[in-house]
Amino acid sequence: MILVERSAHVMAPVEAVWEVVQRAEQLPAWLAGVRAAEVLSGEGFGRRQLVQAGRGSAHEAEVIAYQEPTLIGWRERAKGAGARAEARTEIYVQLTADEEEGGTIVRLIVVRWPAGPVKAALLRLGLRRVGADLEDSLARLTDLAAVG
Repeated sequence: MILVERSAHVMAPVEAVWEVVQRAEQLPAWLAGVRAAEVLSGEGFGRRQLVQAGRGSAHEAEVIAYQEPTLIGWRERAKGAGARAEARTEIYVQLTADEEEGGTIVRLIVVRWPAGPVKAALLRLGLRRVGADLEDSLARLTDLAAVG
């Protein structure tokens, strides 16, 4: 298991940030590496969605954590030719009201279970990039939530 997390302060109320992060169709606007996303079925806990990465890969995802308006998490599994069933990624977005400064503290967490030791070694080499992607995502989310 490989875990990467980043957090940021967003000058918007929890509810405004929640409106952005809980909508699958908003993922490309703020989550780095996502080209498109659509709901396949359901809503809230158990919702199924298709997430297309900028590199052309597609992942079917299921919402596995849902506590409105403070937590959403989903599990992605690679889809298509050559996909390994044991490889998965979980992404969590945790929101906490900042009582002192106002706004919201947003925590992004990515947990990856690579498909084998070679993939694990490659993922570890790319941890700096994953962290940078999360920081970029937080900056984009800050802009979206403040405007929204």
